[in-house]
Amino acid sequence: MSWLYEPDPGQHDLDETDVRVRPNPKGNKPRTKKRPEHKSAPIGLVTGVDMGRYHILLEEDERVITATMGKELRKAGAAVGDRVALAGDTSETEGALARIVRVEPRTSLLRRSADDSDLVERVIVANATQMAIVVAIANPEPRTRLIDRYLAAAYDAGLKPILVITKVDLADPEPFLKNFAGLSIPVILNRSDDPSIDVLRDLLKGQTTVMVGHSGVGKSTLVNALAPDQFRATGGVNAVTGRGRHTSSSVRAIQLSDAWIIDTPGVRSFGLGHVKPENILRSFEDLYAVIETCPRDCSHLADAPDCELDLALTDGRLGETGAGRVDSLRRLMSSLATHSDPFEKRSDADKRAGADE
Repeated sequence: MSWLYEPDPGQHDLDETDVRVRPNPKGNKPRTKKRPEHKSAPIGLVTGVDMGRYHILLEEDERVITATMGKELRKAGAAVGDRVALAGDTSETEGALARIVRVEPRTSLLRRSADDSDLVERVIVANATQMAIVVAIANPEPRTRLIDRYLAAAYDAGLKPILVITKVDLADPEPFLKNFAGLSIPVILNRSDDPSIDVLRDLLKGQTTVMVGHSGVGKSTLVNALAPDQFRATGGVNAVTGRGRHTSSSVRAIQLSDAWIIDTPGVRSFGLGHVKPENILRSFEDLYAVIETCPRDCSHLADAPDCELDLALTDGRLGETGAGRVDSLRRLMSSLATHSDPFEKRSDADKRAGADE
């Protein structure tokens, strides 16, 4: 008997049977990790994301609703172009909010990293089939190495690339296009005063095309010409820096009569830290046939012994632009090879320089 407690006369000693247990308001069964499959959940297309709210176009009746990400999916998230399953309130009532409970399997995924040393993937769009690389021939000046990076990302994602040259009324595009003469990709020449919209529409027909490019090259202008009812803000080029001004601030999928286009914000760098080296090589289509005859385990860099690229340059097989193409490939591969060493310390400026070529 404890000196702290003494039962009253005629009462029994307290034991565990005297403990009162409050019932679990959520049920007495232990919580299970098994979640509903939502097999009959309505499916929709993510057309935009704004402050954690997803704009969804329902497939069954083409209504546009707003949804949030289900708790179990918040880490992975969803991207513009994803097909998602929905639960909750899918009505158009003001304040209604559905919940994304499943992301359907993707057919493609376009990604980039902050720089070549960053292995963290930043998803741009899902389920695209083409990439339209928009570049101005002048104002701002075209950058061949940025285009090479776009091509590498397109081949890595399994997208068909298209090259759209804008502002060709300001300068002759032929000298620039010689850099890509060996590539079998469609090229559209677009004048500011007479846009080649009909030609572009033919290439976009039946496809989901993501439009990428440097700020100020005219992506949003093309989007407005293709879809006049989906106005996207446009801007010019900074007269001091010569760089384009950012006008599109978010990724947005826009439906045409027989196609989808996905407009993206202009970027000045495009890191490829996530891209496999073999896909980098395949993106240089004009050099790949030469590379295939290199010795086994050839790095294809400038110090590689017996590299077939050097022999092709010497005997003139690569033409007058060959030296520039080989230099671009080697710069890109060298940047990725250097940044792949996790123990190498480099300044932030050096890291940005690799992705901003």
